[in-house]
Amino acid sequence: MAITLSESAAKHVSNFIAKRGKGLGIRLGVKTSGCSGMAYKLEFVDTANDEDITFLSHGVTVFTDAKSLAYLEGTELDYTKEGLNEGFKFNNPNVKDECGCGESFNV
Repeated sequence: MAITLSESAAKHVSNFIAKRGKGLGIRLGVKTSGCSGMAYKLEFVDTANDEDITFLSHGVTVFTDAKSLAYLEGTELDYTKEGLNEGFKFNNPNVKDECGCGESFNV
């Protein structure tokens, strides 16, 4: 399995990297945080690390680390617009429970 982006998310990331004028892709990871235990980290990658695991999805390179991949395997990152709200949505099949605010999860 892999970490993938929806077409909408890939287009949004590609456009943002183009506006930044630099970037190899995005890094998706997890950190210990929140009321449910884990929270997502998302950042642009300008320099790859030797230990990075990479996936190519709709022309965008997704970087992660081995520890995070254990929690993110099979995740699809989507980008949605609902009324005035827009943002990334994590479709993670490993999540067993999420906190009420949607900021953290556990597996």
